[in-house]
Amino acid sequence: MDKNGNNRMESDIGKLILEAIGKFSFLFILLGLVFFLPAGTIFFWEAWLFIGIFLIMMLFFLRYMVKYDPDLLRRRLQTGEKRKEQNLIIKVSNTLLVLIFLIPGFDRRWEWSLVPTWAVILADVIFAIGYILFFLVLRENSFASRTIQVEENAQKLVTTGPYSKVRHPMYSSVLIMFGIMPMALGSYWGLVSIPILLIMMYFRVRDEEKMLKDELPGYNEYSQKTKYRIIPFIW
Repeated sequence: MDKNGNNRMESDIGKLILEAIGKFSFLFILLGLVFFLPAGTIFFWEAWLFIGIFLIMMLFFLRYMVKYDPDLLRRRLQTGEKRKEQNLIIKVSNTLLVLIFLIPGFDRRWEWSLVPTWAVILADVIFAIGYILFFLVLRENSFASRTIQVEENAQKLVTTGPYSKVRHPMYSSVLIMFGIMPMALGSYWGLVSIPILLIMMYFRVRDEEKMLKDELPGYNEYSQKTKYRIIPFIW
């Protein structure tokens, strides 16, 4: 590649990094608002610890994508579903998720729960394990974008790594991370989010699999061989 080509590539990656930093910064500002405003205080050590762990994991992931797989980063930054069904599911899901994220703060304000320190730390460890699984899924499948799509003549069926255990391991990791998040924030009441997460995933996965069976070669055979969608031996 010539010098101009290298310069263009470096410029594109630089823009990609700036876009990622902007979106990640917005995410953490939003997390701070939904945690600390309902709590009515910034002295919420569980929230600070959770945000710190989340930030470290995300920065590691960003560094990996920039260095080894910038195309994956582009896909992860994409927004705007093309499928009408997924647009509706995402709008409902985002509304419910914001409400779910508010519960631990209100729990902290009114002291509904008394989660011991060791349980909070254990929950943070489980959250980190979930994020590592999320990273392994994306490392295995560079086409795992935020939007539901199949890239024609480029995307191939992935059946190795976490995909050999369940058909949608990314959702498995999300369930682990955000299912345990309320306890990491010192809230038992926030665990009501788990059934809600499962319901949202059910509708999203059901529509996603319709598309994959129609558009991704080999997916029908794969779905028959790999029985479970998200939770091994259960679903």
